Amino acid sequence: MTSHQIRKAFLDFFVSKGHLVVPSAPLVAKNDPTLMFNNSGMAQFKDYFLGNATPPSTRITDTQKCLRVSGKHNDLEEVGFDTYHHTMFEMLGNWSFGDYFKKEALDWSWELLTEVFKLPKDRIYVSVFEGDEKDNVPFDQEAFDHWKSILGSDERIIFGNKKDNFWEMGDVGPCGPCSEIHIDLREQSEIDNKPGKELVNADHPQVVEIWNVVFMQFERKADGSLEPLEHKHIDTGMGFERLCMAIQGKQSNYDTDIFQNTIQVLEKMSGLKYGSKGTLSSENFADVAMRVIADHIRAVAFAISDGSLPSNTKVGYVIRRILRRAIRYGYSYMNFREPFMCKLVPVLAEQFKDVFPELKQQEEFVAKVIEEEEKSFLRTLDLGLKRLESIFESDTGSKEIDGKTVFELSDTFGFPVDLTALIAREKGFGVDESGFQKELAKQKERGRKDASKEAADWLEVNELDNPTYVGYDQQEALTKLVQYRKVKTKKGQEYHIVLEETPFYAEMGGQVGDSGILHFKTPHQEFDLSVIDCQLEAGLHIHIVSKAPFDDISIEDLRAAEVTAKIDKERHSNIIKNHSATHLMLSALRQVLGDHIVQRGSYQNEDVTRFDFSHFSKVTDEELAKVEDIVNAKIRENIRLDERRNVPIDEAMKLGATATFGEKYGDFVRVIIFDPMFSLELCGGNHVPATGEIGLFKFTSEGSVSAGVRRVEAVTGIKALERLREQEAIISELKALMKGPADLVASVKALQEERSALQKAVESLENEKLQNVKIDLLKNIKEIDGAQTIAAKVAVPNADGLKKLAFELKAQMKNAFIVLGAEVNGKPLVAVAIDEDLMKAKGLHAGNIVKEAAKEMRGGGGGQPHFATAGGSDPKGLEKAIEKAAGFLN
Repeated sequence: MTSHQIRKAFLDFFVSKGHLVVPSAPLVAKNDPTLMFNNSGMAQFKDYFLGNATPPSTRITDTQKCLRVSGKHNDLEEVGFDTYHHTMFEMLGNWSFGDYFKKEALDWSWELLTEVFKLPKDRIYVSVFEGDEKDNVPFDQEAFDHWKSILGSDERIIFGNKKDNFWEMGDVGPCGPCSEIHIDLREQSEIDNKPGKELVNADHPQVVEIWNVVFMQFERKADGSLEPLEHKHIDTGMGFERLCMAIQGKQSNYDTDIFQNTIQVLEKMSGLKYGSKGTLSSENFADVAMRVIADHIRAVAFAISDGSLPSNTKVGYVIRRILRRAIRYGYSYMNFREPFMCKLVPVLAEQFKDVFPELKQQEEFVAKVIEEEEKSFLRTLDLGLKRLESIFESDTGSKEIDGKTVFELSDTFGFPVDLTALIAREKGFGVDESGFQKELAKQKERGRKDASKEAADWLEVNELDNPTYVGYDQQEALTKLVQYRKVKTKKGQEYHIVLEETPFYAEMGGQVGDSGILHFKTPHQEFDLSVIDCQLEAGLHIHIVSKAPFDDISIEDLRAAEVTAKIDKERHSNIIKNHSATHLMLSALRQVLGDHIVQRGSYQNEDVTRFDFSHFSKVTDEELAKVEDIVNAKIRENIRLDERRNVPIDEAMKLGATATFGEKYGDFVRVIIFDPMFSLELCGGNHVPATGEIGLFKFTSEGSVSAGVRRVEAVTGIKALERLREQEAIISELKALMKGPADLVASVKALQEERSALQKAVESLENEKLQNVKIDLLKNIKEIDGAQTIAAKVAVPNADGLKKLAFELKAQMKNAFIVLGAEVNGKPLVAVAIDEDLMKAKGLHAGNIVKEAAKEMRGGGGGQPHFATAGGSDPKGLEKAIEKAAGFLN
């Protein structure tokens, strides 16, 4: 029987027993906070078991898509290495909601397996619950007795503990004892050597559980207790993949027609042959890779078709993990260097179109999502694997990858910690997971302090066929909304919008992004969104708006909306004037300063053009004036723009086009020419149709950025005119302040000379005053333990005066110990000067002394052993500070 026939036979059998066939629920659990994914066939029926909802029939049957890669049921690490674990699997099931119970369920399971599917009776083993004292649940005598009557003896009945024979979907919810059905698929010679009964639940690849009949009669509460359900129910789950293996006489799930379609395509794509060492072998990693990919593509494709896109959080993160694990195996063991998972989607869509039609309906979309994820991960995978190889090859003596490196692989190369652990395990290494968690915690803390944005996943509205920028030819476009996302920033929330077609230039090559308006016309309303910026991300123009009413509008209305995208024409006009002026300026700089001038960076917005270039000396005012003259001459010539698109790169370089430093160019480029004998550059930005529109060019600054790199800033058009008018206004105001002198420059020079003379006079008076203070202090020297000491509060004009006074006193004293305090502009200051011989003899340190003294005036300070100063904020403590400092001599 084929897998299609087996599935149909199962459903038809239970229809004959009065069951209603219902469709599978989505892989992702909806409206159930206890589950991330539907990990069992009964998940969608939980409310029926709990009595919270009424089922459409008391008897139901179906095949359910399940996913087990997180939480209690997590088989991800086993997938690929054995032949029967899966991430996504089909669970065939039949349910009774308060209708039949153990007898019918066990009778029908035996009838279906042995009479319809013709499985050998002597190879089937069953288990019953042995009971659990802690939960106060007794041995399942009823199930044991009934199985004994079906089998004719208890020879093939096994007693199972709570782990194996008490089924629970999660930590809380419906549950109950169960009876598992196992089958022995080994060769007869192996069976003769060792009975299958000894291998049940022993993880043998050919002695496997194929069906679990659960007697749903309890509810597990959050406190761990069990409460009997009002009605007793039946919940069965049969692994479709294992059933097919048993019926088709295969030794591996992957040998069945469920997976062989995919595996055969992988063989053709890779040129490798599956099962060269036997299909049960895990020694051949190419085989492991094919099993991983064949399994994982199902999980990823069906999850996406059910509405869950790969992302960095929650459900999306799990999907991304599964996909990246498959990509890594394909990369490492099948030599895939380009997206390959996306090419398997059509195979699955066709295979499952009759049972899970949602994938076929979204085939192109699912493939595109997977392809973009593959492109993104493949870019970093090579570097990350090389980093790991260097660790494996290093002779450090350790067989553990440290937590910091594990974090680096996650943060820089996109390797989840479990992927790193998996690769390490293959090489006989372990990982320091606790160290990784510490590094992760540090990053989160840094993120809380420094991160400015936190982006949610994109919400797809319309499919994006070919994003088009039309801004070279038009300033307005009628378009469609493709996708949007919410982004949290330090200032609040903003929205990022992608359009099918846009006139908005996205910041690139130094030119800032456009701003403007998006006018939305939906079937039920119209509204405007103000675009504050446009950025480029993954080749898409991201329109940034601060507010959007998307949450209040249906996806159908957004999908149908007509969007009129209009840029701010005035702002755009000023930006392109600055951009075109930059091209003229570069050519002029090369004329004036030399051909060594190379662009090192540029920035143009509506207000200014900033340009960095290689040059080893300051550009003089005279040189800047010459550049200005050349640029303004070209502006007056009103040179028409010669724009050439899609020029082969070789042809453009032959024309003599100037390429920007550090830019990467494709095979075809855009060439901007303002006079082929003057300015000819490779550029993707916007420009004026003729240089005359720039109007005027004026430098505003020149300076150094780094060694060998200078920066100039300039303004154009109305901004240049405003700059000149500002300078004129300053000159007029100065003239008014100077009483309208005939020669303003001469008058300013005279003022400077007068100020200099007055300053000298003030300094002379202050010095005279300082000398008088010094004379008075020298008259009051005290002898303490062989040292000449001065400790006093003095009047000085500034801190330099206090320092000067201390040094002059010290020069005229023997074994000097000087403590001076002063209040300058309301702030207390203390200075300590000590003779070097005294300092050594007494073990004194001026810096330590002022630190302690400064505490009295709520301050701090320090300095050298022979001289130090301190400041404070409390002038009232100055006297105590002086006294404390002086006390160190004793």
